[in-house]
Amino acid sequence: MYAIIKTGGKQYKVSQGDILNVDKLSLNPKETVNFTDVIAVNDGSALKVGADVANAVVTAEVIVEGRDRKVVIYKKRRRKDSKLKRGFRRSFTQVRITNIAA
Repeated sequence: MYAIIKTGGKQYKVSQGDILNVDKLSLNPKETVNFTDVIAVNDGSALKVGADVANAVVTAEVIVEGRDRKVVIYKKRRRKDSKLKRGFRRSFTQVRITNIAA
């Protein structure tokens, strides 16, 4: 059984027991979070979408909050003596999917 949820402007395919990093939710460890924006649910026999998953909820437990490793953005324009170096670290919340209720 799996579900497709939407959080933070991104879509994730999740199953029970999966661990994933989503955008920061500002929650403490061991708290539970409910994802109500469910796009689709597959219960093994058929894929349910639309009105069939209007009341579906995916429950997850917060493991930890943190920051990803740095991604370096480097731009160089040749023969122009123009360089730009910037870094970016994404803040995330790591969650474990505990239940999918469709």
